[in-house]
Amino acid sequence: MTPSKRLFTLGLAAAALFAGAAHAQSALDNVLKSKTLKVAIPTDYPPYGFVGTDMAPQGLDIDMAKLIAAKMGVKLELVPVTSANRIPYLQTKKADLVISTLGKNAEREKVIDFSSAYAPFFQGVFAKKTMAVKDFNDLTGKTVAVTRGAMEDQELNKVAPSGVDYRRFEDNNATVAAYVAGQTQVIAMSGAVAAEMIRKNPQINTEFKLLLKDSPCFVGIAKGEDALKAKVNEIIAAAKKDGTLDKMSKQWLGKAAGDLPV
Repeated sequence: MTPSKRLFTLGLAAAALFAGAAHAQSALDNVLKSKTLKVAIPTDYPPYGFVGTDMAPQGLDIDMAKLIAAKMGVKLELVPVTSANRIPYLQTKKADLVISTLGKNAEREKVIDFSSAYAPFFQGVFAKKTMAVKDFNDLTGKTVAVTRGAMEDQELNKVAPSGVDYRRFEDNNATVAAYVAGQTQVIAMSGAVAAEMIRKNPQINTEFKLLLKDSPCFVGIAKGEDALKAKVNEIIAAAKKDGTLDKMSKQWLGKAAGDLPV
């Protein structure tokens, strides 16, 4: 290769790297330029995200989305998602952020980035008070309702015996409805959603049985969008310091956010 061709080739490579870097950092610029922040949120996961009597989304996750948009000085566009499609929406740029009770794990960290935690969250196993469930082996032969692709679905698979009869549903409303109707004996669900289910349906006589995972909520961000991640973390840190996170958590979960991981 001649010197001139070598320089030309190196120039193309450098330009490609520069373009890639510029693209990787473009999400925040695009948000500020369009003055719109698209946030994927849940609408079937009270008290984190649900549709109110006025048919508008509300909940802790929605309030967090509103806070970030307000601090960035942009309009908020809410994008309803399910547990199964929230990460694909982020990867295909249908959303700039995912604020949808998103827990962090090694598999998800391979495909998306995470902010600091903004709210507490845990998954557990719940069943009737009269049912003896002391450990995961007691789930053998029992029907268990879970939401397909949700954290509790993944975590239960890691610890439950092979004899569990899973009944998977496409969203949390369907999962809860199946358990309340007596279609399954057990339900694996977030503590917050289970508490709401028990409050609305005292006749099911259900209680917490087993802890699956203590998994705080994080904001999901596309890989490589470091500027956007830094901005979100800056907003979360300020909200943690001034008590906003504790106030939001107390309003929706009945307890302060506490010591969340960064």
